[in-house]
Amino acid sequence: MSSEDVELEARLEEQEVFEPAASFVEGANVSDADIHDEFEENWPECWERAAELLDWEEPYEQVLDDSNPPFYEWFTDGTLNASANCLDRHLDERGDEAAIEWVGEPVDEDNVTLTYDELHGKVNETAAALRDLGVGEDDVVTMYMPMIPELPVAMLACARIGAPHSVVFAGFSADALATRMNSADSEYLVTCDGYYRRGDPLDHLDKANEGLSGVDHDTDAVVVDRLGRNGDDFGHDLGERQHDWGELMADHEGATVEPVDRDAEDMLFLMYTSGTTGQPKGVKHTTAGYLAWTAWTSRAVLDIEPEDTYFCSADIGWITGHSYIVYGPLALGTTTMMYEGTPDHPDRDRLWEIIEEYEATQLYTAPTAIRAFMKWGEEYPAGHDLSSLRLLGTVGEPINPRAWKWYYKHIGDEECPIVDTWWQTETGGMMVTTLPGVTDMKPGSAGPPLPGVDVQVVDTDGDEVEPGRAGYLTVNRPWPGMLRTLYDNDERFIEEYWAEYSDIDSDDPDDWVYFPEDGAKIDEDGYITVLGRVDDVLNVSGHRLGTMEIESAIVGVEGVAEAAVVGGDHPVKGEAVYAYVIVEDGQAESEAFRAEIVEGVEDAIGPIARPERVIFTPELPKTRSGKIMRRLLEDIANDDELGNTSTLRNPDVVDDIREVVQGD
Repeated sequence: MSSEDVELEARLEEQEVFEPAASFVEGANVSDADIHDEFEENWPECWERAAELLDWEEPYEQVLDDSNPPFYEWFTDGTLNASANCLDRHLDERGDEAAIEWVGEPVDEDNVTLTYDELHGKVNETAAALRDLGVGEDDVVTMYMPMIPELPVAMLACARIGAPHSVVFAGFSADALATRMNSADSEYLVTCDGYYRRGDPLDHLDKANEGLSGVDHDTDAVVVDRLGRNGDDFGHDLGERQHDWGELMADHEGATVEPVDRDAEDMLFLMYTSGTTGQPKGVKHTTAGYLAWTAWTSRAVLDIEPEDTYFCSADIGWITGHSYIVYGPLALGTTTMMYEGTPDHPDRDRLWEIIEEYEATQLYTAPTAIRAFMKWGEEYPAGHDLSSLRLLGTVGEPINPRAWKWYYKHIGDEECPIVDTWWQTETGGMMVTTLPGVTDMKPGSAGPPLPGVDVQVVDTDGDEVEPGRAGYLTVNRPWPGMLRTLYDNDERFIEEYWAEYSDIDSDDPDDWVYFPEDGAKIDEDGYITVLGRVDDVLNVSGHRLGTMEIESAIVGVEGVAEAAVVGGDHPVKGEAVYAYVIVEDGQAESEAFRAEIVEGVEDAIGPIARPERVIFTPELPKTRSGKIMRRLLEDIANDDELGNTSTLRNPDVVDDIREVVQGD
């Protein structure tokens, strides 16, 4: 990385400061003003506080083994089971209380409440069924499912029998499913016939079957009859080695499965995320560190208590849903909500209607959604009683001050603290944010690092920058929720996350620095404002998409010679996909071909990667070594002042492309 390739701008503005309401601080789970100092003085043993939130079969011997960086191990020699920690231990006190409140998209459909007793029973039946299909410890089970209750049931069932799960976002394409199942050597799939989107049933099984046809080994599939609940289906016939979920559950009704003791460092799940190459990365999270981290951050940051009805609007197909719909909340014994639909169907007040009906106590959502709420108008939340809310959160991308203030005023009635959380798939859970019962809030700034987390903002040499200056976010010591490696690829794990600022030949953990590839600035009070990605990964509606993966899909369209993908500012999505395309000789630059390119991206990756604009250009800006200068293409997409063009071998092309964009 060079300063020429990556330019970060720090906008020095006077930030307003908001104090949490005294009534909130008084009842907050964490309100000790000295907690940052206490954790610093007692690191890493401070993380025993997180471990104490779990039940252990065998106690751990050591909080952190850092003898082989960056392959850190947490709570070594301890054993436990994640499913038992999320279910069994709550049965005596919370058995009759709701564990999951599921709200389906069709408004006239019966929603589902699963008590802890009921969820425990379904998880046991599912675990027994999977085990009878041949699933054993350490077998990776892939789940390709929308937001239906069977998804967390299957996740917890896998955890119960020691089988890691790998959830693939239901909106991803058949090719994406096949790629992930092949990478994980996964021989088992749990999916469904279809689901609803904006009131219409969507066929999901045909897409799943197409994906299975691209898997290079034999598989068994379990299929949930989601649409059959309303009498709507696509007339699917299950194929060979495909099993009906309902029949399997009936065959195992009342079954009980003893939770398998898992070593603290045994894999709990794989989560595939985009990288700077075309191949998705299988992020490995382990049982104890991840579960302790999500439980502690859910309690300290989201202020979750067992009596709450907590609402996170994310999809479980992404890490936020794993950490803060399933594992964190259920480990604390609270009621967690799932919503199948979109926030504007059947009308733009659907989310507020749900919050009012269920008396939700927290709302954790994305800035993308908040910007949409702003666009629709304050009259929609104003028409509902949102007084049950006591905390608001944001996740997925930085939130701008204007959206923050709107959220604070119109959703929180200026009474609810807002936790603006920075983290990523690889960190497992929150890393930079305010503690709502301890620290003041600054709109637009995520806040200080959490207690015990060492985050710095550095320059290209790894030296800390002065307050107000822009630099690069780094994490300078391990934390319990961290990824352990990339599945079957330790070398890529080191190269992608550690090599930039570490001495990779050193055995000293002090010489190892984690680099999440985000730009940031830090102020005099230690508050960090995240400025965005500095690699070739886009953040579209809070979803990370690799530019290489999208470019590969575009170049795969017959008639395309070359493509470069960048992110352009978008009022709702945050970032949108802008594709600059060079066509082959003889290929017309037509609207029909634009549509063909868009269709090619959707087929290869999914609708989430759909290009906002496809811009035909005869050339791309390249350095003398042939590297595409994507930063200049971003400047053009956002109509910004162009950065340095002196290193280009073809500097005139930048003005030519800008004229095309402005005249298009």
